[in-house]
Amino acid sequence: MTPDMILTNARILTMDPARPRAEAIALAGDRIAALGSRAEIERLAGPATKVIDCKGRTLLPGFVESHLHLVLGGTELTHLQLHGADGEAALTKAFRDFAAANPASPLLMAQGGHYTLLDHPLTRHDLDRIIADRPIAITSHDHHTVWANTLALKQAGILGGLKTPPGHEVVMGADGQATGELLEFEAFAPVVALGGENALYLGIATGGEPSPWPTEAEQAIHRTKATKGLAHAAAHGITSIINMDGNRYTLELLRGLQRAGGLTARVKVPFHFKPHMDLSELDRAAEMTRDFNDEWLSCNFVKMFMDGVVDSRTAYMLNDYPGHPGHRAEPLFPGPRFNAVATEIDRRGMQIAVHAIGDAAVRTTIDGYEAAQKANGKRDSRHRIEHIELIDQADVPRLGALGITASVQPVHAPGAMDFPLFPTLDVIGKNRWNDAYLCRSLAEADAHLAFASDWPVTDISVIRGIHAALTRPTYDGGTDQRVPLDDVLRAYTAGGAWAAHMEGLTGTLRPGMAADVVVLTGDIEATRPEDVAGLGIAMTIAGGRVTHQG
Repeated sequence: MTPDMILTNARILTMDPARPRAEAIALAGDRIAALGSRAEIERLAGPATKVIDCKGRTLLPGFVESHLHLVLGGTELTHLQLHGADGEAALTKAFRDFAAANPASPLLMAQGGHYTLLDHPLTRHDLDRIIADRPIAITSHDHHTVWANTLALKQAGILGGLKTPPGHEVVMGADGQATGELLEFEAFAPVVALGGENALYLGIATGGEPSPWPTEAEQAIHRTKATKGLAHAAAHGITSIINMDGNRYTLELLRGLQRAGGLTARVKVPFHFKPHMDLSELDRAAEMTRDFNDEWLSCNFVKMFMDGVVDSRTAYMLNDYPGHPGHRAEPLFPGPRFNAVATEIDRRGMQIAVHAIGDAAVRTTIDGYEAAQKANGKRDSRHRIEHIELIDQADVPRLGALGITASVQPVHAPGAMDFPLFPTLDVIGKNRWNDAYLCRSLAEADAHLAFASDWPVTDISVIRGIHAALTRPTYDGGTDQRVPLDDVLRAYTAGGAWAAHMEGLTGTLRPGMAADVVVLTGDIEATRPEDVAGLGIAMTIAGGRVTHQG
């Protein structure tokens, strides 16, 4: 077959051990036709073949983003972005400018707030001084806390409190009213709903479906937000997405885009199993898997949360938080319950992905996977643990031994990218820094690595993620957790594809594989690690179609 496109004069890193390097690649339709030297591949060109000179730049398999929130990220692109806005004066200016530019918005929602925005814990009274006559709210950078002003709390019906499941909390003050701090999804969902975007948050908040089902006009608005997210991903070289929240509505939105030719990345969407659910709810996951099972849109995995996050002290720990005697947080799924759930999901042949940040949460998750393996027999499950921000040294070798995927985000390590060193490292405690945000140690213990951003929690940029993995600081008393370039690139390509059971389709460049390609703006191997963040994306190709050109 005559190629539709040839990319030549490139430094191609195929991620295929049988042929790790090439100079040119030929694409025909949605597949890779051939790889080889410039002379070999260029002679395949026909009159209609588009030949692109890559000018010695690095060419890789399209990036596999192993953990992000596509529709939520696309939605949040229209919110106020607070990155770099610290202190009351900066917050006030940002919010009032945003309010003036959005006079009809029912909720003025900001993103990217951190836990030290002010020199004291943020309350509704602080936000009331900024704007009192319109509902406003700030989502923390980790997306596990929201701070809301009094009017937002009133309109959401939670100023007087709200009964929530364990691990979720409307923090109450001495006056018997909410302070404005809302911990975890089911506490702040009523505030989020004020913005009219609640249907898009159900996949992470409750695992349920919107009721009533959104009208076609509403779905069109939601598809627009998904499209924004897809375009943002393509601009960063991403051709495959492992979405980490989901329900059937998410899949139906994306199917609408797929039918219209607007699905520009392969997306795997989970069923979100919540603590209150009966095991019979997994029938919904089976139905989603049956109805969405092609090369571009699929399910067959279940997402769960075991705990919260470090900064709000909702991450489940083996030891007390420093300065908080007796407080270790609680698991959302106690061990026996998680063992039963994991065993049933595994019995059904589905993959499991569990958000586990604290070392006790990680251990409980490993124990559950081990219980499932004992009950059902060992199979190629590739069950995953998402984040692993703290892990007891005794548990490190268990991941490799049990075949568990470590789906980690190098960009989350304090000081590696946008997150400051403190207060996070203080919350963990210096005696545990050696066990925090491990990447290299997990790899050296034979855990399978898949890297990601967790966008919109952090910048979606894979290039910045690579930079973070190569250069992250070593904490006092800790070990060097920088990962070599080859391993980092593999974790964003072949490793991510393998972790998603997609290695037969994408993640490597070889004939017959999907034509998923990213071209960088330079030669990454010739770039000093500290300069990698200065590289960009010259071109993204997904399924043979150019989805971004820089």
